[in-house]
Amino acid sequence: MSVLLPTDQLTLTEKARLRQNAVMGGFSRAVDLKIAPTREQLDYRMAQNILDFGTAGRERWQTANLAAINAPYSVWTTLAAPAVGLTPLLAVTKVAVFWGVAVNTVPNPVSLLSFRKGVTAVSTFATFNLEDLESQLVMEGYFSEPVVYDLNDVLNVVVTSKIATGVQAQVVLFCYIFERKGDTTS
Repeated sequence: MSVLLPTDQLTLTEKARLRQNAVMGGFSRAVDLKIAPTREQLDYRMAQNILDFGTAGRERWQTANLAAINAPYSVWTTLAAPAVGLTPLLAVTKVAVFWGVAVNTVPNPVSLLSFRKGVTAVSTFATFNLEDLESQLVMEGYFSEPVVYDLNDVLNVVVTSKIATGVQAQVVLFCYIFERKGDTTS
């Protein structure tokens, strides 16, 4: 079970170890899924919303409009329809490894972050209490264990609203994408 660790409470060594665990886990999973035969044939990079999650013109992290309290809202939207959340399909050439989160909207309008799978959220990988970050200097945290999505998974990642602002919130997910060398970077 993964828990949210506020960045302010971690040492530089602990932060590096948690990021390294995400990297090593991503390489292992990508090789296991035969995205490439060996680790040396793989690259990893920070996720890009348009390229990796198909956010149609929105290269930033914006939730759907928070219209009601205690309701789930996708962390991905399109520029044309900010009230509609997305459940992107991960390409057959990629593994996504989420390792942390930052809430950039003040005051924090969301309470939970849930990583679910499938359009109808058939399973939940992890849920994090974002209110744990509110008493920190920086509203950012690392996951004690990374959350991994395999190739061809439907990503259903949502926040639960605690304030009905009627507008979007900026909840930034820290995610590495693992793919064959040369697919995105040369």
